[in-house]
Amino acid sequence: MPKKILCAVDGSDASDRAAACAVELAKETGAKLTFVHVNSVQQDRIAKRWFWDETLLSAMNAEIQSRLANGQKIAANHGLADFSSVVLKSNRVSSAITSYAKEKEFDYIVMGTGVTNDMERLFLGSVATEVVSGAHCPVTIVR
Repeated sequence: MPKKILCAVDGSDASDRAAACAVELAKETGAKLTFVHVNSVQQDRIAKRWFWDETLLSAMNAEIQSRLANGQKIAANHGLADFSSVVLKSNRVSSAITSYAKEKEFDYIVMGTGVTNDMERLFLGSVATEVVSGAHCPVTIVR
């Protein structure tokens, strides 16, 4: 039985389904649930570009919070009140998820994927595939 569940969210439909799965698993097992979003756009690097301004940075931060809010709404709608959310910063989404899960001693990861067949995975790659390969704990992938 998991005690700490990490659920990666990115605002996609697959991510929302993964959040619902993670919420139900947390409710059934009494595990602590944390939603995580990885921001792969490094603000300190883009802030030096002439076309980025405070308005664009604020819009980007609002979008990140909106993506986390999807998971939070799903948790609330399913009656789960005890959960947390965190934003990680990394240009490698899969590594950020697996490293954070290991560092914070999560024992289960739930995430969605939009990749539906081997051909897409071959040409596009998949963050979910990389997480499964690199995780120290069980991973549930939700389509």
